[in-house]
Amino acid sequence: MIKKLLFLLSLCSMICVPSFADDEISFDDFAIVDDEGNNINLENVSFNSDSGAANVKQFDIAGAMLGMSYDEINNLYYNNSSLYAPIKNNSVVYTINKEWKYNLDYECRQNNVFRPDLLEKCIYSLARSRGLLYVSEIHLERTFTGETIDIYFTSNATENQVWKIVYKNDVDKMDGQSEKHANQREKKILAFWQGVLDKYGTPNSGEDKWISSENAYDPMMTAYYGELLLTDYGLYASDSSENIQAARENFQAKPYAF
Repeated sequence: MIKKLLFLLSLCSMICVPSFADDEISFDDFAIVDDEGNNINLENVSFNSDSGAANVKQFDIAGAMLGMSYDEINNLYYNNSSLYAPIKNNSVVYTINKEWKYNLDYECRQNNVFRPDLLEKCIYSLARSRGLLYVSEIHLERTFTGETIDIYFTSNATENQVWKIVYKNDVDKMDGQSEKHANQREKKILAFWQGVLDKYGTPNSGEDKWISSENAYDPMMTAYYGELLLTDYGLYASDSSENIQAARENFQAKPYAF
């Protein structure tokens, strides 16, 4: 709720550019990536003839679930003992929604900030002060087993919630191509799939999907060789829509009079 309030308050603070020269934060201390959007190519999904809906919203991957807040994920992996640890570099990634970044770029340039390094600092400072700079990704690993978890969040407009979780392991990797290596690889894959079935039950859509409904925007999980993909495309789409609408309404156009 606090992050939501910060986002809403930002909509009321667009008149002037605050000084950013004295901003003490070093943006080199963490990774900031551009929001390039996500290509969502949803395929049609349907229930198997003998299956009903799965409660995918309650599925977890090493404790992480769709809809969890950044604070909950941070507490789960960073503030408590966990089998997973942050990757060595850039385990936490920040983003500004591109619609807001365009707004802030224009706003800074209207206040005569043009030099690329200062323009970038101006944008990031304004975004941070207005609650527009948010944690968009967290990357974790379990080196002993070759497992990784990548967690993706919506913006503060929708409470900085988890909308996608990508789990991967090395189940299909084995040095060598001999018969014994092929045998070992097959056993690893079978053990992985058995573990998936034991935890989540039998797929209710095709042979590799667990769906909440026949609407692909609802929570869904897909299994691959050595990979699980949990998604809530509806949450992501809602977040994108809210940011686009709010950024358009709060673009600092000149006060034309005609």
